[in-house]
Amino acid sequence: MSADNLNVSRENGWDRLATALVQGGRANVEAKGTLVNLPVTRGSTVLFPSLEEMNRTDGRSHNHVAVYGAMGTPIQHELEKLLSIIEGGTHTQVVNSGLSACTVPLLAFLSSGDHLLLPDSVYSPTRRFADTMLRRMGITTTYYPPMASREEIKELMRPETRVVFAESPGSHTFEVQDVPMLVEVAHQNDALLVLDNTWGIGVFQPFSKGVDVSIQALTKYPGGHSDVIIGSITVNDEKLWKTLRDASIQLGQCAGPDDCWLTLRGLRTMGVRLNHQSKSALEIARWLKTRPEVSRVLHPAFSDCPGHEFWKRDFSGSCGLFGVELKPEISVSSAEKMINHLTMFGIGASWGGYESLVLPTTGHIRRVTDEGPIQATFRLHIGLEKVDDLKADLARGFDCLNETKL
Repeated sequence: MSADNLNVSRENGWDRLATALVQGGRANVEAKGTLVNLPVTRGSTVLFPSLEEMNRTDGRSHNHVAVYGAMGTPIQHELEKLLSIIEGGTHTQVVNSGLSACTVPLLAFLSSGDHLLLPDSVYSPTRRFADTMLRRMGITTTYYPPMASREEIKELMRPETRVVFAESPGSHTFEVQDVPMLVEVAHQNDALLVLDNTWGIGVFQPFSKGVDVSIQALTKYPGGHSDVIIGSITVNDEKLWKTLRDASIQLGQCAGPDDCWLTLRGLRTMGVRLNHQSKSALEIARWLKTRPEVSRVLHPAFSDCPGHEFWKRDFSGSCGLFGVELKPEISVSSAEKMINHLTMFGIGASWGGYESLVLPTTGHIRRVTDEGPIQATFRLHIGLEKVDDLKADLARGFDCLNETKL
């Protein structure tokens, strides 16, 4: 059953996480005078009473005391513990951005001569990293259609394929991939399945589907207030954890304690925010489907969104980000005038904060997928504003579009 004509938001994912989001990653509440929020611990140099004690400190573990501040602070380790619970894994490494969360695993698990499979819908900075730095390192990348069948993926696998990367849904085109199938094919060929799970935080449990590495741009919903840049990588295997942790230290990857504190604070209310924003997004998406200017709404909960059947099977909810495809007769310039006319939707490249955003997505780069004629498209992130106010703003934008379309 799809969400096209149902009043449903499937909040089970957030219901399941509600207590963990509030109670996890906090100090011992039995201690006398304990603050509700952990204090920020800033520092680079760590002092020890003796060389023997210093040499006993394992900087690669989740010890609260490491040999140097770049290996982690108490607030970072508490954030990592809570993220492991949310993602359903055993170990998490916090890094300094969402892009680092995508690139560090590729550097950790790929070597010169290896082969990488990337979906054609992948986040464009990840594509650029594969096409430039990985290529210079002697790593070959093949782009596959995000909705490729099992047989098509099998045909693209090589003996040297070490990583199959998935991003589901695609950040601009919103195809939901068949992740369990990709996992099966990858594992049959001794490759890892690495998933950018940012859209699905809390509503897609990666390790229950066999995923090896799950990526989060914590900048989005976990931070929640558009004031932090941070990412995370979670695994569910001790051997993978050692490789990932060692690579992170060698690459100098760490997040500042203030960023970790802001993200941990944001996670406390993420369930409530996501619940509200997903409901608002579905209401606005259904309204957009009734507009004569709209050809298609690219929301995974709708039956005409590519991969909707996988969303229905694997996800327990959705978030506030989706795409809009306008009718073919509407020019890109008219769509741009509409976007410029909006007053409540900020024009911005990020999402996941408390505010509503719009971003043109026409002409998203593809290598192997036949997109057909270019149509005017844009992406909406629905924030915490009143739904009727957002609808009214979009309606004014459509009025402007209809006055200026060519």
